[in-house]
Amino acid sequence: MFLNTLLVFFSLFPFCTSIDTIAVNQQVKDGDFIVSKENNFELGFFSPGNSSSRYVGIWYANKSEKAVVWVANRNNPINDTSGVLTINRYGKLVLYAHNTENLSIWSTNVSVQTTSSVAQLLDTGNLVLFQDSKSESFIWQSFDYPTDTLLSGMKVGLNWKIGLEWVLTSWKSQNDPGTGNYSLRLYSNQTATPQYFLYKGLTKYWRCDPGPWPVFVSNNEEMYYFFLTDNTSVIRSVLTDYGVNEQLRWNDAVNQWEVLFAAPKYRCDRYGQCGANSKCSPDNINMFECECLPGYEPKSSNHWNRRDGSDGCVSKRIGVSNCGDGDGFVKVARVKDPDTSKAAQLLPNTSANECEQVCLSNCFCTAYMSIEWEGRINCLAWYGQLWDILIHTELGRDLYVRVDKMELAENTRKLKGFLKSRGLLAIPMAAVALVLIIGFACWWLKKKRKMKETRRHPELQFFHLSAIIVATGNFSPVNKLGQGGFGTVYKGLLANDQKIAVKRLSKTSGQGIEEFKNEVALIARLQHRNLVKLLGCCIKGEERMLVLEYLPNKSLDSFLFDHTRSSLLDWKKRFEIINGVARGILYLHQDSRLRIIHRDLKTSNVLLDAEMNPKISDFGMARIFHGDQLQDKTNRVVGTYGYMSPEYAVFGRYSTKSDVFSFGIILLEIVSGKKNNGSYQEDHSMNLIGHVWQLWREDRALEIVDSSLESYHSDEVLRCIQVGLLCVQEDSEDRPTMSAVLFMLSGEASLPSPQQPAFVFRKSSGGGGYLSSPQGLYSVNDLTITKLDAR
Repeated sequence: MFLNTLLVFFSLFPFCTSIDTIAVNQQVKDGDFIVSKENNFELGFFSPGNSSSRYVGIWYANKSEKAVVWVANRNNPINDTSGVLTINRYGKLVLYAHNTENLSIWSTNVSVQTTSSVAQLLDTGNLVLFQDSKSESFIWQSFDYPTDTLLSGMKVGLNWKIGLEWVLTSWKSQNDPGTGNYSLRLYSNQTATPQYFLYKGLTKYWRCDPGPWPVFVSNNEEMYYFFLTDNTSVIRSVLTDYGVNEQLRWNDAVNQWEVLFAAPKYRCDRYGQCGANSKCSPDNINMFECECLPGYEPKSSNHWNRRDGSDGCVSKRIGVSNCGDGDGFVKVARVKDPDTSKAAQLLPNTSANECEQVCLSNCFCTAYMSIEWEGRINCLAWYGQLWDILIHTELGRDLYVRVDKMELAENTRKLKGFLKSRGLLAIPMAAVALVLIIGFACWWLKKKRKMKETRRHPELQFFHLSAIIVATGNFSPVNKLGQGGFGTVYKGLLANDQKIAVKRLSKTSGQGIEEFKNEVALIARLQHRNLVKLLGCCIKGEERMLVLEYLPNKSLDSFLFDHTRSSLLDWKKRFEIINGVARGILYLHQDSRLRIIHRDLKTSNVLLDAEMNPKISDFGMARIFHGDQLQDKTNRVVGTYGYMSPEYAVFGRYSTKSDVFSFGIILLEIVSGKKNNGSYQEDHSMNLIGHVWQLWREDRALEIVDSSLESYHSDEVLRCIQVGLLCVQEDSEDRPTMSAVLFMLSGEASLPSPQQPAFVFRKSSGGGGYLSSPQGLYSVNDLTITKLDAR
């Protein structure tokens, strides 16, 4: 009787937010929603992005950003607001729309028929279907059918008993939650360690490390990864529509999501980037990340010389038996395990020595690794080609690659050469081995101690003033490279013939010595191929100088905005510069030990080396973000108008998205060869952003391309322009992260439509325009070359 009364009540009144269940004959119409008991999640109808289509989904409650975690009818949108979610007479949860009473758009695929089932939205974000209101076990759950999001308690893996696979699949785009091109799934060949892959279509795109997944379960019925969080953290893992697996945490302090982990990010992360029998080294000083394993050589020397390692490597002894007397192993240290789906075998309870003998006794065994698995020391052996090996700086395990006696002899010869050069050849080999072991242990302990000290206060070279005077010819005007608000930059030549750039900071600066040292310590911690390297400093009386690596081609703006020199930058080089600057900013924001906001990114702060590779310079305004901090505010806005984001220029708020805005300006200037604060055609109040935006809306964006470019890829240029417009959107939350920018530039990601950009008009001649600046606003920071001139 009570249940019937309750059903009548629900049929007369719409849902209120205290209800977390749907009973038989109860309807959730478009505009209604249900909320979990503790108000963690909501279920209802929504339209993603700019789309007008309607979907039933689950999202976080009480968040400024509607983060959708599950979609029911992701591939079957409703074109109007006539959708109805209900439980039908067979006990299924069913979605109907107008004129589809007898044909459901979506339903739960349960075989159990009941007339009293109840659906409930749990506080975990899981929508479950019970056979009746008294049942404690469910007959269906949304956690078994994930879309693009993994929540605490959800699984990625396989259930062999019921034939169910838990797979994450990306959305098609931000405006379309349909099944996209990327999927994340677990793979196991039952003979080796399980792995999970990110696929692009049917192609392996990234082989994931199990690091981000704290818990792994394997038994006779199922095998899966999942993660658990405490009650104080709101964390989700998302497979984006551009193929990046991101783990995000909600930060109440700034009311937005922060990225804890994102991959793949680098070229070496791509599956098989260097082909078979090779290793990929992100930190390779030769700028080419691929290197053949011991005993192997490039399959195609021509491709290899062009820095294309996709063909991989082949044995140096092609045509000769790879199995014979004298075979041995060469250690490749600290690697990501090779792909175990390529004929690998896990041998339990096998020591390292036993593992070596097992591999040596089988002619098809090409490598082995001794690993700890489930509390035991086991042997992992590979048979055939070795794929997807990544060199780690500090992590990883040692891989032993099989080589023939000739290669082994060559490695022994190199070792003897090393020992001879250090006078150790006459010492018995056992003693040498002991010395090397002790030496390595001492070196490692010293390195760890030095790393700790470096974190507290980086070790810098302090140059004597006399050495700087000699190097610069007593600061001769002939050696002058440039001048700005900071002072002057001089070219110098040290006694060891090393070329340097010396920034002689202004004596009238308001910065003290301790502040100067702190700024220098910040720059010294940053080490990346796309950042200018700080070699040291000089402090003597009132003199304070920075000693930096010398870059012969000066700054990017000296090429872009010079009619005679701009032709030296063809489109290929410009695109490389765009990507290099993006990688440098990504390092600052996400990959360095410190999260750094540059705050003064512009073309004059991008320097070019001898090969025209870009390096970001001038960190005088840079700020460190600690821990969970995502945003800060200052009462003293310093920088360069034309590159400042609106929230920084107007309100003094800055974050990583402020740098993203500046990067967008740089990108558009590189494509166009024009300054942002120039005037364009008949409308002299319009700046570069406004001009590009107008052409973009009129489908004429290619008209902005620098006229000095004789040839270019139109699709690539249009993609860059669209990324630039996405970066300069007025709302900082709409701008992409730098990791997303790099994937969009690579062509691997689908691009959303940009919204209205900020600052579409330049400052008027009378100073009363949108970008008018307060008088006397300038930088007093010693490490910057910034002046408040309209660039």
